[in-house]
Amino acid sequence: MAAVRVEVVLAAAEEQEAEKRRSITVEKELELEYDLGNLLAVDRNPPPAAALRGAGPRREALLRALARDNTQLLTVSQLWELPAERAGGAGGPLVAQLPEPTFRLPREKPPPKPRPPTRWEQFARLKGIRRKKKTSLVWDEQAKEWRRRWGYRRAGGDPSRAWLAEVPAGADPEEDQFARLRREKRERVARNELNRLRNLARAHRAGRAVPAAPLHPTGHQDRDELRRVARVARTSTASLGRFQPRLPKEPAEPPSRSGGKKRRFEPLLGNLAAERSRQLELLRDMGSKKPVLDITRAVNKQLRQEEAEAAAANKGKKQSKRGKRGRRQQRPGRSGKKSG
Repeated sequence: MAAVRVEVVLAAAEEQEAEKRRSITVEKELELEYDLGNLLAVDRNPPPAAALRGAGPRREALLRALARDNTQLLTVSQLWELPAERAGGAGGPLVAQLPEPTFRLPREKPPPKPRPPTRWEQFARLKGIRRKKKTSLVWDEQAKEWRRRWGYRRAGGDPSRAWLAEVPAGADPEEDQFARLRREKRERVARNELNRLRNLARAHRAGRAVPAAPLHPTGHQDRDELRRVARVARTSTASLGRFQPRLPKEPAEPPSRSGGKKRRFEPLLGNLAAERSRQLELLRDMGSKKPVLDITRAVNKQLRQEEAEAAAANKGKKQSKRGKRGRRQQRPGRSGKKSG
């Protein structure tokens, strides 16, 4: 057995001890910038350029070691110094309280477009009118109690239904004030309806979605409106009308083109290989001189054309047979009898 020197054994032991300490201690020339609210650590130290050139096991090992060191700095030196508490009692897991984030991360989807102001909002901004929140209850002097400001049993009641009406100064004393109040109410209702229709027309010109017509009975609804009301009533259940019985002559609903699936947007940060393949395929189709042929669509079009031609030919044959049968059944002396 060969003799082993003491210096070699001590050097190996020191190297093993240094390897253990390296697993928990990380030294950096520049301190990292931390955002514990987003669990983010920014490393400003430049990596060795020679090791990052090309793609190989050396580059992968360097990137893994760099990610491991930065994670060690983030978790050990920062997260364990935050105040923590037990979640769900003494036997629960230890949860750290994260501070407010300092970096503003970009959002994945674009922000929604702002709604264009209505005509009243434009007028209020021009005149400097500000909205003031009003209470829903007011004191009614006649009833001596608190009542609603609007709606049924409101404070003051409906002036057109009052048993007493005050004659304003300068008005004709012979004029029926109750009829005047009812006429003014009808004019206000008509004016509000006209403004509502104008707003709908303005929204339609601006390209916004126009709400559907009301589904209350009007007394002169046509067949399409009744069919739409019945469809809305049937699909208002929790199962969207799947188990609702149909009327005797009600047609079946056509299948939707989307198949009942919601639109799904591709994520901005996803599978780069699939996105690269789609872009290359699109460029290949644009650069090729041969048009893209949809075999299924072409076959279906040919089948429909053949069916239409066969139906037209059969229709012509049936008409010709009917004409011959009618001439054979005609009697020669029938017109003479009628004239006689």
